Amino acid sequence: MIIEKLIRRLKNDPNYRWDTKYSARDLFIISFDRALQILRGFWLKLFLKRSRGFVFIGKNVKVRHGYLLSAGKNLILEDNVSINALSAEGITLGDHVSIARDSILFATGVIAHKGKGIYIGDRTGISARAYFAGQGGIQIGKDVIMGPNVQIFSENHNFSDLHQTIKEQGITKVPVIIGNDCWIGAGVTILAGVHIGDGCVIAASSVVSRSIPPNSIVAGIPAKVVRSRETK
Repeated sequence: MIIEKLIRRLKNDPNYRWDTKYSARDLFIISFDRALQILRGFWLKLFLKRSRGFVFIGKNVKVRHGYLLSAGKNLILEDNVSINALSAEGITLGDHVSIARDSILFATGVIAHKGKGIYIGDRTGISARAYFAGQGGIQIGKDVIMGPNVQIFSENHNFSDLHQTIKEQGITKVPVIIGNDCWIGAGVTILAGVHIGDGCVIAASSVVSRSIPPNSIVAGIPAKVVRSRETK
């Protein structure tokens, strides 16, 4: 299969295989869509800080402050993705990163408080409707997979003073770090200051409010370690 071989080469993965047979019509539609995405990508590449290889861009993708966005090989941004890279360190996306439709990534909320930025490692896949708020910094490792509707926050509002409105009390920025080879389930919320170790599995709809050791299976609100993947 020519298309399969082409994808294998683009991904630099000799073991890449399709498990399903597709009709000629299926392959035509897939190829046509990808060709349009590449054409849109050529235009976007002109405005990025740095990019390597192809950039696949869906419909209605919006990238603001692209001069602060660095893209690795074969970046995929599906329909309606919105990225605002304004921040001290910008947004860096590694090789073979994919961000599914309707996702939002930004690194500065209120203009008066310039944010830190977002880093996403190689071969990480972000599913639909992700919401990443990188004011305090978000770092995601390699080979991470995420279900839809994942939310990551790296900033909190201060609220201890009862004589001031919460809005007037300022903010606290604390980075979120997610290690390599993690699986973040659908609807997970990760709060500021959390460090998730390598190899963790976070159950769907969990709210992660504290750091998680490597190779942990985590679930609940608030999320707690259910067991370790190292335990037989």
